[in-house]
Amino acid sequence: MSEDTALVVGLGNPGPQYEKTRHNVGFMVAGVLSARMGGKFSAHKKSGAEIVQGRLEGRPAILAKPRSFMNLSGGAVAGLARFFSVDPGNIVVIHDELDLDFGTVRLKQGGGEGGHNGLRSISQSLGTKDYLRTRVGIGRPPGRMDPASYVLKPFSSVERKELDLVCEEAADAVELVLRVGLEAAQNRLH
Repeated sequence: MSEDTALVVGLGNPGPQYEKTRHNVGFMVAGVLSARMGGKFSAHKKSGAEIVQGRLEGRPAILAKPRSFMNLSGGAVAGLARFFSVDPGNIVVIHDELDLDFGTVRLKQGGGEGGHNGLRSISQSLGTKDYLRTRVGIGRPPGRMDPASYVLKPFSSVERKELDLVCEEAADAVELVLRVGLEAAQNRLH
């Protein structure tokens, strides 16, 4: 991969009531990455996000958590991309994925949003779907539970025992895609 600046965005909802929910797994992975970068998040007033600037896998990187609610994350992502002159191909969005079993981590570029309002907002704001995604599986809701309710619930006690490891694996996947590119990373991970 090139030395171009990478914009790595963890998706979630702000506020303590959402902190431990499935929808905030992107924020959790961003927390792991910020620790690896040795930085702390601080407000970036021009974008409406919290960021850490530094290096990931030897590349200049901006790690971000939008301060808006999930379904409005696109404004912050597009604002950061403009401010730091980052092309969509160098943007990695970390998000929860209903269509993957809990703990599964997958990488992809582009494609549909699968009903994920955060991704929809980002695609609309960037004007393209052609950005990288680190998909962190949270599984399907049980029975007839509404997916919108499910993603805002905390992880189960069984899931919580594995959650730290899942977040570490997702952070590893982000670093891998930054280091070797999408295809090589997919070949190793999938």
